[in-house]
Order: sequence, then C-alpha cells, then structure tokens
Amino acid sequence: MKIIETIFLAIGLAMDAFAVSIWIGSTQFRSSRRSRFRISFHFGLFQAIMPILGWLTGSRIEVYIKSFDHWIAFALLAWVAGKMITESYAKEQKDYRLDPSKGLTLILLSVATSIDALAVGLSLAIIDTDIWQTAVLIGCITGGLSLIGISLGNHAGVHLGKRVKFIGGLILLAIGLRILFEHLFFLPH
Repeated sequence: MKIIETIFLAIGLAMDAFAVSIWIGSTQFRSSRRSRFRISFHFGLFQAIMPILGWLTGSRIEVYIKSFDHWIAFALLAWVAGKMITESYAKEQKDYRLDPSKGLTLILLSVATSIDALAVGLSLAIIDTDIWQTAVLIGCITGGLSLIGISLGNHAGVHLGKRVKFIGGLILLAIGLRILFEHLFFLPH
C-alpha cells in the first residue's frame, strides 16, 4: 500500500473518532487541555491497536483465502464504509452528561470509534501491508483529528459531525474498490 493510500485510509478510519470528538465538543461538556489530550490520545491509541489485532488474525488465515482475498478486503471495507455512511444519517444524541474523558466512558468511546479498524486490519493482512507503519500513521492521524474535532465542536456545533462520517465512508469505499479492481483487472490470476 502506497503512503498516500495509507494516509487516506487513516483519514477514513479517523472519521468516526473525529465525528465523536466534534459531538463531544458541541455538547455541554467543556474540556480542559488535559481532558482533550486524554480523549485524543485514547482515540488514537485504540485506532492504532485495532488494525494490528485484525492484521494478526488475518495473517494467520491468509494461505487459506489467497484466491479470493480481494473480495474479502473489498467486502470488509465496503461494510465499514456503508456503516459509516448509514450512521451519518442517524439522529444524534442531544446532550452528554458524563465526562467523556475519564473511566469506562472513555474506554467505551475509544472502542466504539475504533472497532471498524479491526476489520480494516484483517483486510490489510490479506493484501500483505506493513501493519506497523500503517498503525502508527492511523493512530497519529486519529489523535490529531480528534483534538481538532473537539475544538471544532466547541465552535461549529453538531451538524458537521454527520458530514464527516459520510465523507469517511466514501474514502473507505474508494479504497476497497481500488483493491478489488486492482486484483480483478491488473494482477495476474
């Protein structure tokens, strides 16, 4: 996977965390520097760990699925993209009473925003991508975008969050289509 594709993949995966960060910033929760750091750090960390877990699983089963792996990669990325696009049309919650930067709430938000990266990690193992560089890039981009998202949420409100998920879904779908077309039309069978 080329570095530009990896950056677009990272941006696409970060859209859930970015959208949630905008939502957090747009609620009644007012964040301190420390709480903004905790949220962005955890979102980035979980987003980096999940593709590694998916990659480790995928690398163990690659020999058995080599002949149709591109379909699996496409299906997983399309599923994640479809989920993000569908969620972009869902009604958002109005208020947030708990501190999202602490305890179980932070862990649950971190897992919820990064679970899609597990499926992407499986796809990355199937197409034999270097997971370590990719995971670090995904984590850093997610952490940075989460930090920006909280600030944007404080200023822009909740409406921007829905559009971000939609765009992230389109990016992931485009990457999945590229993988599929590359294997179907450009690689020897």
